[in-house]
Amino acid sequence: MKIGLAGVGHLGKIHLKCLLNIPEWTVSGIYDADAENAKKVGEEYGVHVFSSFNELLEASDAVDLVTPTTTHFELARQVLKSRKHLFIEKPVTHTLQEARKLQKLYAEAEVKVQVGHVERFNPAFLAVKDQIKNPMFIEAHRLAEFNPRGTDVPVVLDLMIHDIDVVLAAVQSPVKKISASGVAVISDTPDITNARIEFLNGTVANLTASRISMKKMRKMRIFQRDAYISVDFLTKESEVISLVPENERGKNPFALTLTNAAGETKELEYSKPEIKPLNAIEEELKSFYYSIVNKTTEEVPLDDGVSSLEVAHEILQKIRVNLSMIQ
Repeated sequence: MKIGLAGVGHLGKIHLKCLLNIPEWTVSGIYDADAENAKKVGEEYGVHVFSSFNELLEASDAVDLVTPTTTHFELARQVLKSRKHLFIEKPVTHTLQEARKLQKLYAEAEVKVQVGHVERFNPAFLAVKDQIKNPMFIEAHRLAEFNPRGTDVPVVLDLMIHDIDVVLAAVQSPVKKISASGVAVISDTPDITNARIEFLNGTVANLTASRISMKKMRKMRIFQRDAYISVDFLTKESEVISLVPENERGKNPFALTLTNAAGETKELEYSKPEIKPLNAIEEELKSFYYSIVNKTTEEVPLDDGVSSLEVAHEILQKIRVNLSMIQ
């Protein structure tokens, strides 16, 4: 199956390396609005360079869209109108209006569309994914050192949206209420943001994202009735502290025994799941391929990408309201 790559900037080049590593995909070629950059990348990786997006589209069965977010809708529209399969990087579109138009086109096109929320494929998350059941409280910190690349969008759409997607996938309940605050320090949009998301089922998620930190951090802590789960997306490590079922008590000599004020004894067990050495971007591009050939639901379908964008934009709206009150 032939896939064309649109956009060969920093992330696009990473996608290209991954696609060339996946035998299931054949790279038909690349296209970039910057013709000089496209030529340079084409020569470096030995792939065909298309002079227009239409040429790439005609020569491909599927398109991997890694262009600036402001261009997503128009290019994605062309892909869906041509009834070609689409992998589209996050955020799915620049505006919610564009995202909803894309949903209508998708419903008519009868093709596969997957959104690039790559943390769903992070091996640290995959190692504990099946153990996340009815979380009650989630806390996430996604901190990055300052980098001028990406400051054209708010940190909510650049960084926090990763955690929004993971939280929505883990909680599986409608959002009830969102509170948020943020501060623009270096750029024209908020560089550090905190958001509290409350769900109808009672779950609460507290998310913090910053692009002006002294060190990197991409960590999520999940608290549920029988376990505490920690996922480090950066170091690709996970930890689980779980309550030992009554019929299993006393079997693990390393279990921690605790007695509460009522005299009830509980056993806690610590585990560090084995992490498989996976390339998350390769895994998401493979899953996209298999959803096409097996005619199965995409791992991160378009609706999930739109839901994350809806929450992100509501967070931005709450920040704007708070800032206007301060000013």
